[in-house]
Amino acid sequence: MIRKKVLSLFATATLAMGLLAACSGEKASTDDGKKGDGGASVIKIATQSPLSGGSATLGEAIKLGAQLALNEQKDKFKDLGFDIQLVPYDDQGDPKKGVANAELIGADKAILGVVGHLNSGVAIPSSVTYEKYKIPMVSPANTATDVTDRGLAAVNRIVARDDFQGPAGAEFAVNKLGAKKIFVIQDKTAYGTGLAEAFKAAAEELGAEIVGFEGVTVGEKDYNGVLNHVVAQAPDLVYFGGLYSEGGLIIKQGREKGLDVPFMGGDGLDSSTLVEIAGDAVKNTFITSVAGDTTATEAGKEFAAKYKDKYGKNVESYSAYGYDSMGVVLKGIEDAINGNDGKLPSREQVRDAVRAVTDFQGVVTTVTFDDKGDNENAQVFIYEFTEVAYPPKQNAVISK
Repeated sequence: MIRKKVLSLFATATLAMGLLAACSGEKASTDDGKKGDGGASVIKIATQSPLSGGSATLGEAIKLGAQLALNEQKDKFKDLGFDIQLVPYDDQGDPKKGVANAELIGADKAILGVVGHLNSGVAIPSSVTYEKYKIPMVSPANTATDVTDRGLAAVNRIVARDDFQGPAGAEFAVNKLGAKKIFVIQDKTAYGTGLAEAFKAAAEELGAEIVGFEGVTVGEKDYNGVLNHVVAQAPDLVYFGGLYSEGGLIIKQGREKGLDVPFMGGDGLDSSTLVEIAGDAVKNTFITSVAGDTTATEAGKEFAAKYKDKYGKNVESYSAYGYDSMGVVLKGIEDAINGNDGKLPSREQVRDAVRAVTDFQGVVTTVTFDDKGDNENAQVFIYEFTEVAYPPKQNAVISK
C-alpha cells in the first residue's frame, strides 16, 4: 500500500510538473520552425513599450508605428518563404515587468528581434536578458548613456543619447533664452536623472547658476512642495528631466503659482498628452527631443497620412521612430536570411546583421550603427510651444 501510494504521488507530481511547464510558456521554446500562412516559416518580432499606465500614449505610438512597418513588408517576406508576425508586450513602464516580458520573449524561439523600449530604466535591465538570448533590440526612444555604454552586442538605438541631448538643451537655454539662474527638477528615474545631470553640467560650464536640483516621485499629483522651493529661488528658467505625465502637472501648477518664466525639458515631454494636461500653461515651454518633426519631409507626410488612415489618430513623437526601428530590425533579418542561403537564420546571425546595418533610410532618420549600437546620424531637435497645440513649433536642429 505504501509503495503504491508513493508511486501514485510520484505520477501525480510528474503530471502536475508537465502541466505547469506547458502553462508557463516553456512550449514557446519549441516554436522554432513553426509554420504560418501557406506553410511559411514563422518569424516573430516583439515590441516592448508601455501600453497601459501614464506613458501609454507614447508606448502605443511605438507599437503602432512598428506594426505599420511590419504589415508593409509581409508580402516581401512571404516571397522569401517566411510569415512575419508582431508580438506586442506591455512593459507598463516598469523594469520588473520589462525583464519578465524579456524572459518570455527569450523563451519563444520564433522571436528574432525586439523594438523597444520607451523608458531607459526599463530597457537597461531588460536588455541584459536580450543579450543572454542573443536577441537584437533596436530602440526608438531610449536616450540614457548606459543603454549602449555597457557594450552589449544585442543593444542598438536610432535616437540621440542624453549626453548629446542634455548639453544641446543647456546651450539653447543659456545662449538663446538667456537663462542665468536655472532650477532643475528630475523624476529620479534612469532617464530623468541622467538627462537632468547632463543638462546641469553643461549649463554650469556655460556660466549659468543652478539654484536648485530636486527630485520628484513618478505618479505624484501634487508638486506644490518642490514648486514652493522654485518660487523662493526666483529662477529665470525651470528645467524638468522626466515624462509628460509629471511634467504637464509641474508646468500647470507652476503657472498657477505665478511662474511665468520658460519651462524646459527633454524628449519625455514630447507628447500630445503634455498639452492635454498642462492646457494653456504649456505656452512658453521649450523641449529638446530626439524625435524630429515627422511632417517636415514628404516621406514623413506620407507616413503620417498612412498612420492616420490606418489607426484613426495623429502621429505622436515616436510613431515614426517605432516604424523606422522595425524597418531596421526587418533589414537585419532580411540580410541574415540572404547570408544564410535563404534559410531561417539564428538569433545570433540576426543580431550581427542588425548591428552591421549602414545607411538605412527611414522616414525620419538615416541609420548607421557604430560599434556600441548608437546611430551615427542621430540629431536633437528644439521645439517651442507657442500655442495650446501639438505638435509644437520646431525652433532648431542640432547635429553632432
